[in-house]
Amino acid sequence: MRDKKGFFNSVASGSGTILRPLHDLLHRSSEEAAATPKSKILNNYYIPNYILVSGSEVQRSSLIPSCPVLVFINSKSGGQLGGKLLLTYRSLLNENQVIDLGEKAPDKVLHQLYVTLEKFKAAGDVFASEIEKRLRLIVAGGDGTASWLLGVVSDLKLPYSPPVATVPLGTGNNIPFSFGWGKKNPNTDQQAVLSFLEQVKNAKEMQIDSWHILMRMKAPKEGSFDPIAPLELPHSLHAFHRVSQKDKLNVEGHHTFRGGFWNYFSMGMDAQVSYAFHSERKLHPEKFQNQLVNQSTYLKLAGTQGWFLAPLLHPSSRNIAHMAKVKIMKKQGQWEELHIPRYIRSIVCLNLPSFSGGLDPWGKPFRKKLRERGLTPPYVDDGLLEIVGFRDAWHGLVLLAPNGHGTRLAQANRVRFEFEKGAADHTFMRIDGEPWKQPLPVDEDTVVVEISHLHQVNMLATPCCRSRSINDAPSPASIIDEDCESIEDESSEDWEERRKFGAADTFKIPEEVDITQLS
Repeated sequence: MRDKKGFFNSVASGSGTILRPLHDLLHRSSEEAAATPKSKILNNYYIPNYILVSGSEVQRSSLIPSCPVLVFINSKSGGQLGGKLLLTYRSLLNENQVIDLGEKAPDKVLHQLYVTLEKFKAAGDVFASEIEKRLRLIVAGGDGTASWLLGVVSDLKLPYSPPVATVPLGTGNNIPFSFGWGKKNPNTDQQAVLSFLEQVKNAKEMQIDSWHILMRMKAPKEGSFDPIAPLELPHSLHAFHRVSQKDKLNVEGHHTFRGGFWNYFSMGMDAQVSYAFHSERKLHPEKFQNQLVNQSTYLKLAGTQGWFLAPLLHPSSRNIAHMAKVKIMKKQGQWEELHIPRYIRSIVCLNLPSFSGGLDPWGKPFRKKLRERGLTPPYVDDGLLEIVGFRDAWHGLVLLAPNGHGTRLAQANRVRFEFEKGAADHTFMRIDGEPWKQPLPVDEDTVVVEISHLHQVNMLATPCCRSRSINDAPSPASIIDEDCESIEDESSEDWEERRKFGAADTFKIPEEVDITQLS
């Protein structure tokens, strides 16, 4: 019998009248695989090199993949899991489909891909046109990595942006959890990856709002007031930097910074604890090898930073109401001042229903309360942010109880923070899981941080998706009727999962605390 290599070489050359039809059927790329059941499955996701690598020989095929994917993996995420996942994906797909974010930046990869696709489309290449229509992106990493890729996709300003699926490789994993991809770090074997690819193929597309954040302050006479990241600027802050003098947002005599987020913006004590965690992880990466250890360390830092004893250890000058005046604008409305209770030490502007590793600070409001306060059910594509406040970590533990929530402050299309002159010399901020320390001038004019709706990006969601769209049919789970006194208790198994993983970032419940005894 002729060996496989010789057989496929004859197919590739198209020699003989008998082999010519097989050439059209089987010829996918120079990395042709034997037609095993597994390879047939992987045909659904495969992209040939001539699409991915500039200058490669054109290898056209009559087999158009139903779900071509491009995979971005942060090999440093999840301890050793990121590197293992990278190897598994590369063993199954074309290696050039699987990008290590430690080696290549996603903006360069995607820019080159779309330049190549446009070139072949212009030449009448139907295969390239179908790849562009069907392309789906996978990103494996923490929330910061996911936000980085979403930012890059947004910056491309494509007529139709490819939808994104997220693999939970971080500590909190709020973005994957919001769309049904889970919050536990995944298995890295081939069967687990094949199962995930099948989910990606069957996932529904869902649009979510993206938000622009702008900060402006008078240029100081001396010193720098650029954001201070934990040893290095996080990727999710790829756009949060001082704008150039040519930028239309630049104002003479001022420093202007800009950025974006998809999940949440927070300010205050929760961001301070997150900053301490990221700083420690950057200094001692060997201590952060798995999700449970990370969560345990987070809890310890919450204690040392005073998050559990905020009234005693946290100066009142750091409370949100002392530091800043908060204004909001509803759709097609006017700026109005938002009353912030003086005890609020952390404020969250929430777009997705997941914060601190799967908790929903907004909760499920009663219809009566919605009507009385002029609120609407929370959707991820309605152009509104839910604004929630917290006193301390004990307040956050309320989120673990059925129907628990933070202090609901407002819903808004735009939010504006005006920091009082000399109120503080710094504060801590966080977007999509990535924190930074923000110096504030104490002897200059007001510092302004403004959040506004930008546009939308496409996500992929499983049937377990927690996020809701304005286009979805009304769901009893999204709103609680005022006639209902309580919602059903979660199963003991679900409760244990929430106890272990639910408060991954800031509010993880200590093992020695009995939640049933908390009021």
